[in-house]
Amino acid sequence: MASIFSKIVAGEIPCYKVAEDDRYLAFLDINPLAKGHTLVIPKKETDNIFDIEDEEYQGLFLFAKKVARSLKKCIQCEKIGVAVIGLEVAHAHIHLVPINGIYDIDFRKPKLKLTPEEYKMIAERIAARIE
Repeated sequence: MASIFSKIVAGEIPCYKVAEDDRYLAFLDINPLAKGHTLVIPKKETDNIFDIEDEEYQGLFLFAKKVARSLKKCIQCEKIGVAVIGLEVAHAHIHLVPINGIYDIDFRKPKLKLTPEEYKMIAERIAARIE
């Protein structure tokens, strides 16, 4: 069965897209820990990130690096935190979370509630600064 992320890749479910190429997609998390919380995925569905072939794995992290640099330019924060958990959706993904302290990336925290307009504005700002 296709994951929710595969359905996003296929265009069956909308997302707030930040960046995309032929192999990877980055979009805003709809249950964010912070404004700008972004998910980076390979388009090819693989459950466990460590099962991805080496070249694709390296490409995924290089793609995430470009997104993180843009995110840092758009959202005021100390750093962009990175997390790979792999339990919530059976599709490998990287969380990029703007943080100012170690506990800012605690997934037990209440999630932000943003309006569709806020998501759209944040996604457009990040997308405009991708290099």
